[in-house]
Amino acid sequence: MQPTLYIPHGGGPCFFMEWPGDPWKQLEAYLRALPTTLPERPRAILVISAHWERDLPTVTATPQPSLIYDYTGFPAHTYALRYDAPGSPALAQRVRDLLASAGIASASDERRGLDHGVFVPLKLIFPAADIPVVALSLQHGYDPQRHLAIGAALAPLRAEGVLILGSGMSYHNLGRIFDGHDDGAAAFDAWLNAAALAPADLRAAQFIDWERAPHARDAHPEEDHLVPLFVAAGAASDGAERDYHDVIYGKLISAFRFT
Repeated sequence: MQPTLYIPHGGGPCFFMEWPGDPWKQLEAYLRALPTTLPERPRAILVISAHWERDLPTVTATPQPSLIYDYTGFPAHTYALRYDAPGSPALAQRVRDLLASAGIASASDERRGLDHGVFVPLKLIFPAADIPVVALSLQHGYDPQRHLAIGAALAPLRAEGVLILGSGMSYHNLGRIFDGHDDGAAAFDAWLNAAALAPADLRAAQFIDWERAPHARDAHPEEDHLVPLFVAAGAASDGAERDYHDVIYGKLISAFRFT
């Protein structure tokens, strides 16, 4: 059975350009090594991206998704990056069927491609681009309980060989991320680690009430990059570990694995 993962996807196409001091080096190494930590090669990948939200949870349903270069101000070559993984309309329909069985309305999008929250980390994790990829949107409003329920509905996919991947950043305050100061990031990261590693029922309760965490709104003025964690955790039981932890520009950043 596949685990579910919540990973930091970095900043834009950060892994494919040069940075002073190479702050993304450890995160890149973590992402490249992920396949070696899985029980088997995934049959398909379902990515919940921080960079897509809709009125209803929506899946990409195109057989050959294009790429969406949804970042600005980066070098020209980063707008020519390729990731030609196939889509999977069958998996998209399976996702919708599971959501429907849980009483959750959903939609499909036969035209949307893969945004950088999907293709940038996958270029490191599975560079051959030979595993089918489907993206799942967040739902407007970011309701934590709703996204935990979405994850719970999708849990059967794990036994079907599908890797469920929440793609965001455990700290995402663009106004402060490059200032080199802690700004409460360590306190929020400590809370997040304790909440993620708690038994599933306690974990869910703490995630639902995440805004009460220390420096919660300093770490996430808008929670789009945190909510993919709720979906990944919702699809899991009690097993959890933090399998990446590093300081990037003075901010603690974490990744989590759930079983």
